[in-house]
Amino acid sequence: MESTYIKTPIGYAHLQGDAYGLVSVTVHDEEQPIDMVPEVLKDAVAQFQEYFEGKRTRFNLKLNPRGTNFQKRVWEALLQIPYGTSCSYLELSKTLGNPKAIRAVAAANGKNPLWIVVPCHRVIGSNGGLTGYAGGLHRKKWLLEHESPAKQQSLF
Repeated sequence: MESTYIKTPIGYAHLQGDAYGLVSVTVHDEEQPIDMVPEVLKDAVAQFQEYFEGKRTRFNLKLNPRGTNFQKRVWEALLQIPYGTSCSYLELSKTLGNPKAIRAVAAANGKNPLWIVVPCHRVIGSNGGLTGYAGGLHRKKWLLEHESPAKQQSLF
């Protein structure tokens, strides 16, 4: 397993992967050493840089997350949420064919090991409010604003 860190507007992203694909992405507040990027992660690093520069709306990477079959179904469904949009946990549960599985879907969403690439940040509460995000609500808010087609303008 290879890994690297990259500096992003929301912290230091830790990318891990191998020849079979990207295994995990997490973001940390603490400053991390930026080393040489392993060959298997060069494309992922480039795509992350494009995403944070506003030049990429969809990742095109081999993914190799580790999880149960149910979790992987939820993560696949997350990939279908378009950039710049969001959906509720209930809507996601309905997409998966079982609206009563909302808690299981929310739990699988919370276990997503591929932050940003598999856009779990695009899932919000049924009332439109921000709900849990493993990376912290401040990051979820930043990501949703970054992807918003209507950018917030400064008054000054």
